[in-house]
Amino acid sequence: MAAAATSALPVREGPARPVRLLRGRVVVILVLLAVWEIGARFFVSPHFASPPSEMLLALPSMLATKGVPAALALSFGELVAAFAVSVAIGLPLGLLIGLSGASRRTLLPIVFLLYAIPQITVLPLIIMLSGIGPAAKIVFGVTHAVFPIIFTLAASVGEVDRTLVKFARITGASSWQVFRYVTFPYAVPSFFNGMRLAMVGAILGVLLAELYVSSAGIGFYTRLFADSFQTPKLFALVFVLAAMAVVLNEIMRRAEIRFSRWRNG
Repeated sequence: MAAAATSALPVREGPARPVRLLRGRVVVILVLLAVWEIGARFFVSPHFASPPSEMLLALPSMLATKGVPAALALSFGELVAAFAVSVAIGLPLGLLIGLSGASRRTLLPIVFLLYAIPQITVLPLIIMLSGIGPAAKIVFGVTHAVFPIIFTLAASVGEVDRTLVKFARITGASSWQVFRYVTFPYAVPSFFNGMRLAMVGAILGVLLAELYVSSAGIGFYTRLFADSFQTPKLFALVFVLAAMAVVLNEIMRRAEIRFSRWRNG
């Protein structure tokens, strides 16, 4: 009877896992913001750090600063262009290296050699060839973003289970069918991981180029606010940049979900 009564009682289920994860992230963010607020107010000079409250208050004035909205639009366009060019180069090159043993032996050492060159030493050469306009910043963004795509895609394609490939061949699958139903589904997660890393690399490359050679863009105003000790505006600009990166990463995540559904279809 007791067991029956117990079983008849409603069972309260805990929160779903996504809800728990969201709550955990919110708690971590709030703790970090509190530490940042206290540290910036009482332990760090206001010339070098700005508390989150002052940063948020400075956000409207920063966005109202002459030239900043145009700089944000310019940097975003250069970032998207650098990322698109990196995918256009890295996708076929990564597939070629991963799918062909001869290409792997021939091209991979060259790619490693180019990757080993310190990127900042390439910037003067890029400026000599393309000037200090948007082209230089896009090219420098590509030099930072293309390699993660190549390496992750080549590695994932090269690690496809050979048994599955041989079985598909035995059953009469064409090269396209092997790629569509075996190689591509295996490579998609690594490819999108590589694109996330490429997005970070493109942001880094574009901003570095703007810091050194540009008179416009987010990097230019970052240097301007830092040199003039407008710390709240500087942190507000960094906040906008971080928000931009979060949005782009979310776009990548949704694209990965969409492609995952397609490859499983």
